[in-house]
Amino acid sequence: MAKITFYPLGNADCCLIETDKSKLFAFDYADMHNPQDSEDKRMPLKENFKKDMGWPNRKNIDVLAITHGDDDHVSGIRELFWLDHALKYQGDERIKINELWVPAALIVEEGSEDCTRVIREEAKHRLLAKKGIKVFSRPEHLRSWFSERELRMEDYQHLIVDAGRLVPDVSMDVDGVEFFVHSPFAERDGDTVLDRNENCLVMQAVLRSGGRDTRFLITADSVADNWQRMVKITRLHSNEARLAWDVLKLPHHCSYLSMSHEKGEYITTPTVEFKWMLEQGADRAVMVSSSWPIPSETEDQPPHVETHRRYKETADTLDADLVTTMSNPTKTKPERTVISVDGNGPTFQKAIFSATVGLITSKSPRVG
Repeated sequence: MAKITFYPLGNADCCLIETDKSKLFAFDYADMHNPQDSEDKRMPLKENFKKDMGWPNRKNIDVLAITHGDDDHVSGIRELFWLDHALKYQGDERIKINELWVPAALIVEEGSEDCTRVIREEAKHRLLAKKGIKVFSRPEHLRSWFSERELRMEDYQHLIVDAGRLVPDVSMDVDGVEFFVHSPFAERDGDTVLDRNENCLVMQAVLRSGGRDTRFLITADSVADNWQRMVKITRLHSNEARLAWDVLKLPHHCSYLSMSHEKGEYITTPTVEFKWMLEQGADRAVMVSSSWPIPSETEDQPPHVETHRRYKETADTLDADLVTTMSNPTKTKPERTVISVDGNGPTFQKAIFSATVGLITSKSPRVG
C-alpha cells in the first residue's frame, strides 16, 4: 500500500509520498509552528516528519522537491536536513536527501534570505557538482547562468528536465510511481519562445499499488494564468490524461488567484481552463486544502470561502472528500491528513474523536 500524508501547517505545505516500493518523495517542507505560542495549533513538523519517514531506522529520503522558494514551502529545512554545501548543516540527527528537485528560478534568483537562500546554495552546489539534483526548466533558461561561470550548459543538460515529459530515472517498476512535469514550462508565440520558468513545480504523480494507478495532481501555488497555459499546452499535445486526478492538492491554499482573476461576491467562477481541470477528477476522489480553516465570511488572505464553495461543488459532483488540513479532524486539534492508496484507489483516513476514543474510518472500497 502507498500513502500520501499532508501536515497541518497553516497556509504552508509539506506532503510526504510513500510508495509501495518503500520510496519516499517529499514535496516542500515548511515547519511553521511557533513553540513560544501555546495557542498555535500548527503541527511541530520536525519530529513528526522524522517519525513518518521511519527514523531512526531510515535516515534518508529519495527526493525532496521544492516547488518554489517562498518561506511557507521551505521554512525549517536548514534545521532538519543534511545539506552538502556547508558543514554546519551536517550531523547524525539530520535527514539525508538522495536527490533534490528545484525549479530553475530557485537557482538563478538573487537576494533571498534565510531558508530560501540556504536551499538555493544547496541546489547550486549540487548542480555544479553534477550530483544529486534535478532542475526543472527549459534548458536555455539556464544558459546565461552557466556562461557567467564560464561553464558549458551542455555538460549539465542531463540534470535539467523540461515540462511535457516524465521525470527521468523514476519508474513504476523500481519506485512504484512516475511524475509528469507540467510546470515550469515555456510556450511558443510565433517564432518567439516565452519563458514561464518563474512558475512553481506542478506535476502529476501516478502511484501504482494493488494493480491500480492513482493519479495525484501536485499543484503548489500555481495561479490562474499558469493554469490557462498548462491546460492549453496539455490539450494541444493530446496529453489530457496527464491532468486527470484521483487526489487533488488545491493550489495556493485555496486562493481564488489559482481558480480565477476575480474572487466573486459569493462563489468564485473558474476560468474555462481551470473548470476543465476540475472536470478531470475521478469519482470518489480526495481534495485537500493545505490551509487554515475555511472562514465563514470573505477575507483578504486565503483560504477564500468563495473559492472553497466552488471546490465544494466539484466535490459534491464526484462524491469526493474535501479536506482542510487545519480542520482535520477538528480545528482545535488538527492532525495529519492521510490518504492510503491501494487497489481500491485513494482512501481518506478519517479520524473521528469522541471524549474517550479516537477511531480511524474510511469509505467503502470503490467499485470498478
